[in-house]
Amino acid sequence: MIATNDTAYSKELLSKVPQITALFWLTKIFATTFGETAGDAVSMSMNLGYLVSTFIFAAIFIALVIAQIRAKTYQPFLYWATIIASTTVGTTLADFVDRSLGIGYVGGSTLLLSLVLISLFVWHKAEGSISPHAVNHPRAELFYWLTITFSQTLGTALGDWSADSAGLGYTGGIMLFSGLIIFILALYRFTSVSRTLLFWAAFVLTRPLGAVVGDFLDKPISSGGLDLSRFGASAVLLIAIIICVIWAKAQDKKTVSTL
Repeated sequence: MIATNDTAYSKELLSKVPQITALFWLTKIFATTFGETAGDAVSMSMNLGYLVSTFIFAAIFIALVIAQIRAKTYQPFLYWATIIASTTVGTTLADFVDRSLGIGYVGGSTLLLSLVLISLFVWHKAEGSISPHAVNHPRAELFYWLTITFSQTLGTALGDWSADSAGLGYTGGIMLFSGLIIFILALYRFTSVSRTLLFWAAFVLTRPLGAVVGDFLDKPISSGGLDLSRFGASAVLLIAIIICVIWAKAQDKKTVSTL
């Protein structure tokens, strides 16, 4: 959402999250793809396993959420570091639930979708709004990051389900979730469907897109992937995220200078 006047922009500054623009979604896709490759790098390539990796990423995520809540204003690098931490812990947690606990992709996806909906429902009952632009005080931030964690974990399970259980493969999964995101964009452009609802739908769907893209990059050629280095792919994606954050900061400064 781009502010069109001083009042709207001043309200935007109260939020602890970035403006929701095309650049936001591009950064989010890079971050979710990074979460998949980095999560697999630690749990698989380093042979730490899903449970140990989940504890490591969860500790980092909790520390970053505390820092995010304590911050007085929106801090771009802190925000995106927290998003990255949520998507890496979501990767290893989903893999642990689906594979180690034996719940399976369908069972895991159903459980996690329920948790996302419950989190949004309780958040709305407590705050009266689940808009990302209303994330401007600690309780709202806690709901925001809790919902994000559930959605990131759900996205991993959905991505794995589409590529494996549904038999779409990685390219098929990429086409499926890209098509759904385009459908959400069409609803945004041509209908009056709730923007908050569309935001959360897109937020959830960008995670499985990142999951299947990440798997496509690092899985063996025999499994339909490109067999790229998980560490190398993660490094390239991290650089892309940093470039996007710097670019967004520059755009924000231009917006402020014109007001």
